[in-house]
Amino acid sequence: MNPREVLRNYFGYDSFREHQKEIIDQLIGGQDVFALMPTGSGKSICYQIPAVILPGVCVVVSPLIALMQDQVDAVRELGIRASFLNSSLDYREASLVERKVIDGELDLLYVAPERLVTPGFIDLLKKTSICLFAIDEAHCVSQWGHDFRPEYLELTILAEMFPGVPRVALTATADAVTRREIIEKLRLQTARQFISSFDRPNIEYKVELKDHERNQLIDFIESYHSGDAGIVYCMTRKRVEEIAAFLEENGIPALPYHAGMDAPVRVENQKRFLREDGLVMVATIAFGMGIDKPDVRFVAHLNLPKTLEAYYQETGRAGRDGEPADAWMLYSLSDVVMLRRMIDNSPGDEQHKYVQHGKMEAMLGYCETTQCRRQVLLGYFGEAYGGQCDKCDTCQGKVETYDGTHAARQALSCIYRTGQMFGVAHLVDVLMGKDTEKIRRNGHDAVTTFGIGKDLSEAQWKSVFRQLIAAGMVTAQVGARGGLSLSPQCRSLLRGEDSFLLRRDAVSVKAKPVKEKTGG
Repeated sequence: MNPREVLRNYFGYDSFREHQKEIIDQLIGGQDVFALMPTGSGKSICYQIPAVILPGVCVVVSPLIALMQDQVDAVRELGIRASFLNSSLDYREASLVERKVIDGELDLLYVAPERLVTPGFIDLLKKTSICLFAIDEAHCVSQWGHDFRPEYLELTILAEMFPGVPRVALTATADAVTRREIIEKLRLQTARQFISSFDRPNIEYKVELKDHERNQLIDFIESYHSGDAGIVYCMTRKRVEEIAAFLEENGIPALPYHAGMDAPVRVENQKRFLREDGLVMVATIAFGMGIDKPDVRFVAHLNLPKTLEAYYQETGRAGRDGEPADAWMLYSLSDVVMLRRMIDNSPGDEQHKYVQHGKMEAMLGYCETTQCRRQVLLGYFGEAYGGQCDKCDTCQGKVETYDGTHAARQALSCIYRTGQMFGVAHLVDVLMGKDTEKIRRNGHDAVTTFGIGKDLSEAQWKSVFRQLIAAGMVTAQVGARGGLSLSPQCRSLLRGEDSFLLRRDAVSVKAKPVKEKTGG
């Protein structure tokens, strides 16, 4: 069969989506591929169809053991011969799978990266015919990515030991730095690259400052998504349990999901969410990777995600059927404090922490922008979006703004007068005229911008700088921790040719009574 026949006979589709056919042709032709395709765009078909057509087994590297059974069940229902090897199998079960691999009875074999690089598994691969290696969630190889898995670094062994076998690395979220590292670490310098649009036109983006979190969540669900399936992300396991119970008490069917739960309960909750209509899954970020439920009508974040990559990937679980869906988020200063503490206490080196701080600031800038959110989100991934999307709260005029031209020019001037090499905290100190040792040492108490910004608070100035970064007026310098420099885009604003709107923090929520948990 040719690819189009496999697409129709196995998957029931009459036509390919963007890049699918080209990727499949490359792999069938024995060429390596790097594919960046958004969640819900059909990445898996790109290696499943070659697995059906080509002789030998396609080995799929998947980072989550908990989801392999679901992935295998899904392709088996399509008539594709598939299995997995992981620690959930006993010796007899694993031996049966290995015998099928050697005898050529499988099209797809799913395996975790930790197992793939073991001597025993490499010996197994040498005894069989391999048609393709598919490295799913390839951003896990990058220490600058949002979901770094050090065991992915060992996957270079595939290029060394199986040089004639084509490899495809697939991910839904990777900025330019992460893409370069994926290609370098997986030795895909000669691979054909396919970059799909990041735009999810059916998703509407909304962001609010956190005020009465539970009131806001209930109001959002009842106003826009009564009876719909959705996902609510929380930062901690404790909050997951509390919010799931709270929704249940208020008549919204909800289930908790986090890594600390008993495995059988967690698996059963996941199966119920996939199988039943109108359920809300309340989860940590442990939930979602590999989940294929097309009719999720909303994804809600009750805390600030760590990065825009993570946010994009998680919101992409809404509206995979192409129908309208919402990405709704609450954030607060306490989220920022918690994320900063997590970054500072992480085991990474200073350069790694610097990059992670920059990613968090970009996430915060997205929240505070007065621009079209779709422009900011796509711009982060290097994709231009012209005009207004009319499907975000800023385009719809739901974000209150004010003329911040004067404050923006003061901030830009301060960056310039201090040499374009200092971070936000120091720049705010200069604008507010603070007497610090660092200011005196650098002579910044003598620059013309010293003390000119006393009419704004420290928090307000930090918001100004974040919004300038989000608008592309200012860039953070790599290598100088937190250092800001001016971008060419700010010239017209500094010359007095343009104005600049700033977002005024406000919360719009109907404060109505909701049931609270009682007792211990």
